[in-house]
Amino acid sequence: MKAQLSAREKKALYFKNLHQILEDYTKIFVVADIRKSLRGQAVLLFGKKTMVRCCMRKFVEEHPGHPIEKLIDMVHGNIGLVFVNGDMSAVRETILSNRVPAPARVGVVAHVDVIVPAGPTGCDPGQTSFFQALNIATKINKSQIEIINPVPLILKGQKVLPGQAALLDKLNIRPFSYGMAIKHVYDDGAIYDPVVLDLKESDILAKFFSGVNKVAALSLAIGYPTLASLPHSINNAFRKLVAIVIAEGMNYSFEKAEPFKAFLADPSAFAVAAAPAAADAAAPAAEEKKEEEEEEEEDVDMSGGGLFGGDDDDW
Repeated sequence: MKAQLSAREKKALYFKNLHQILEDYTKIFVVADIRKSLRGQAVLLFGKKTMVRCCMRKFVEEHPGHPIEKLIDMVHGNIGLVFVNGDMSAVRETILSNRVPAPARVGVVAHVDVIVPAGPTGCDPGQTSFFQALNIATKINKSQIEIINPVPLILKGQKVLPGQAALLDKLNIRPFSYGMAIKHVYDDGAIYDPVVLDLKESDILAKFFSGVNKVAALSLAIGYPTLASLPHSINNAFRKLVAIVIAEGMNYSFEKAEPFKAFLADPSAFAVAAAPAAADAAAPAAEEKKEEEEEEEEDVDMSGGGLFGGDDDDW
């Protein structure tokens, strides 16, 4: 028979286990409930908050400067820790997807709107007064009470009343659901809100490019060159060089400025060059239109519908 551990031995074993987990994992979710579906993906740790904090402080004493010290002050209330070394987003999805339907109990604050659907209730006609007391329009259909229209029974933020709870219980409706709630995310020393995990790579890139544009604008405004402003500076310098080259009386030129000088010297040449391209584009449309007209002409019956006889008729 296995000997039971004393309270001191259990505490020492708990400390040893938490110390090992803190050494092995660098990412932690701080959650407010427990589910078993994370087995194999993460390590779940629950215990008295005072014991967890005490263990973390001793761990920091043994590992001076360890970033886990930032998490100690967040260990309060009815919380647990989920230790992860893999993809935090995938584990988070698993955590949030594990929700259990729950009945509406008297005095509970609704976290969603509760709407009773229209249709048969399974209640006998003798219970009509119960629905009338809740101002729910009903009718009798096939020896049972039927709700005529959907009923918004409880609004979000309201407390569940006894009559409402009794009705939902009669109809076997479980309007609420409960599960794990992630409070904070610890990622190798950084602590942030769980909503950060909702950011996609495209969102991060958009924010990055927005920042780059602001840096470029500031750099150009104060005349301080940076990598962000370099393409704009080169573009502005090119424009200024072309403006100098095309100035009247300027004989100097360079290769990239020649098209601009040629256009200013004879704009009609570019108009003539553009005309064949436009004609080529219009030619297929004209040919198609001509073909349609020829088809229409072929379809016209010029024989008078046999009024003047056919080609084979003898006169």
